[in-house]
Amino acid sequence: MPRLCPLAPRPQAGATGITGGCGTIADVLYDEGGTGTPLLLLHGLMGSARTWRDHLDWLRGFGHVYTFDAAGHGRPAPAELNTEAFVADLAEATASIAEPMVVIGHSMGGLHAWMFAAQFPERVKALVVEDMAPDFTGRTAAHWAAMIEAWPQPFPDEQAVLDFFGPVAGRYFLASFDHGPDGYRLHGSVATFRDISEEWGTRDFWTQWRTVGVPALLIEGEHTITPPGQMRAMAQVHPGAEYVLVPDAGHLVHDDQPERYRAEVSEFLSRVLGGAFGAGRSRGPDR
Repeated sequence: MPRLCPLAPRPQAGATGITGGCGTIADVLYDEGGTGTPLLLLHGLMGSARTWRDHLDWLRGFGHVYTFDAAGHGRPAPAELNTEAFVADLAEATASIAEPMVVIGHSMGGLHAWMFAAQFPERVKALVVEDMAPDFTGRTAAHWAAMIEAWPQPFPDEQAVLDFFGPVAGRYFLASFDHGPDGYRLHGSVATFRDISEEWGTRDFWTQWRTVGVPALLIEGEHTITPPGQMRAMAQVHPGAEYVLVPDAGHLVHDDQPERYRAEVSEFLSRVLGGAFGAGRSRGPDR
């Protein structure tokens, strides 16, 4: 696979660029500080490394935190828009992290996390997957993409973003969008985002999930976008997985219910990094 190095900087306050196989990749992988076990945070579709900013302080208490900007998000997309290409890009960008990582992913980042763990088991210590399921076959992103095309971009200021999307999604997009003299706009192509999502409608990722052998925490929002029952089923087929359903949370669980998210992830990390974890546990109402 050709190397996919960034072309233009996307600065992030407080973060330090890492040098890897592509040279200086400061706008791909960010060193967010901390010491000990590496914790790699992967954002969701149309997100960015900056969407984790409200969780960095407490996560540093568990290890050395890194964030990552996925290909196609403020930098070129892979030539082939399939999940394997994104995982290959992630593997190259994080090659300088020698110790096995705890990989924490939201949505698309959750999928990439377990696909990475399936392909590179020696590089992963544990997983946290937030609101992502293995099988969306038959679904299409066409109507969703048309809706995004109709967004009134650029948004002239922060308040315009918040007014349009609401406080939770608005903060997510403010952390993700490009900000220029004319305001805020998407940091990637709608066609790219559509095609990433469309691939999920053509295949499932159960085989890769079943090969994952590390401890895993599966967090689902009550008002999830995932097909009903799938995340609970993921825990049932994985002897080292724990499933949690978070009430009053949508797709952005870590933003909708940040304290509950912190509590669940903190408990999981304490057990995993302390050498003990539960098997196939579930918490929350049945779905």
